[in-house]
Amino acid sequence: MIDTPQGRSQASLLINKMYAWRGYAGTHKFTDDPNRITLTASDRGTVVGTLTLGLDSPIGILADEIFKEEIDVYRNQGAKVCEITKLAFDVTGESRQSMASLFHLSVIYARDLHQCTHIFIEVNPRHRRFYEHMLGFKRLGAPKNNPRVNAPAYLLCVDLAYVTEQIALYGGLGPSSGVRSFYPLFYSEREERGLINRIKQMQ
Repeated sequence: MIDTPQGRSQASLLINKMYAWRGYAGTHKFTDDPNRITLTASDRGTVVGTLTLGLDSPIGILADEIFKEEIDVYRNQGAKVCEITKLAFDVTGESRQSMASLFHLSVIYARDLHQCTHIFIEVNPRHRRFYEHMLGFKRLGAPKNNPRVNAPAYLLCVDLAYVTEQIALYGGLGPSSGVRSFYPLFYSEREERGLINRIKQMQ
């Protein structure tokens, strides 16, 4: 987790580099916001991956800007929602394992520290199938234009009960498991318990 100006600066540089490479608009900076938790993966001190977990609050989450109606359906059913934003990985590195590690850590922060039940994410149409087929996200409706990056986006959602089940089945099996899923790259249940305890001690 980054909580220093230097850490936020490195994550911002990576986000802007990867978003510009994909043709997304805007300048993307990280702020010290109590409802947003930014996690980074580093290689020899260099940030190679980052994502931000946004927690619901009275002002909502970023995805409410264009998908509030869809998200409110879950809120009205008693769900405690959160979102993943500012997701970027340096494609020149070992990004798959770093991405899986950060996703798993975001699950721990959402589920075990903040009692969230569902994670939302806005994704470009060309990335939708990965999240659906490899992580179990469900598509909610048609794509809309995301003004923050001036590009189309689908709203996807995954139930954290499903994620927990997949981690129990496949976590820690590794890339040679033969399972067509991203969950074998997650930590095992034993490793997860250790991480939860360590993170809680840090709070």
